[in-house]
Amino acid sequence: MTTKQPRLEIEYCTQCRWMLRAAWTAQELLTTFGLRLGEVALVPGTGGIFEIRLDGATIWSRSESGFPEIPELKRLVRDRIAPDLSLGHTDRAAPRTH
Repeated sequence: MTTKQPRLEIEYCTQCRWMLRAAWTAQELLTTFGLRLGEVALVPGTGGIFEIRLDGATIWSRSESGFPEIPELKRLVRDRIAPDLSLGHTDRAAPRTH
């Protein structure tokens, strides 16, 4: 079996019962990116982990930044796999810098 690229992994803590959060995050990304993502995997883990990896590179870690806000996560994924894709209202809601 060949892994389809790009591959997004969401590793979540089973002890913390974060599977539903991981599944919801996967649903949001699949709804936005559809066929632009080759695969989305939910990876059970322990120890409070909630990490999101794209083709093996960590793009979000709860231990460093807390849980991701979905609009910010969508921008991170978009910038790596489909830079020309408009995220509609999500792009307009980008945080302002002072």
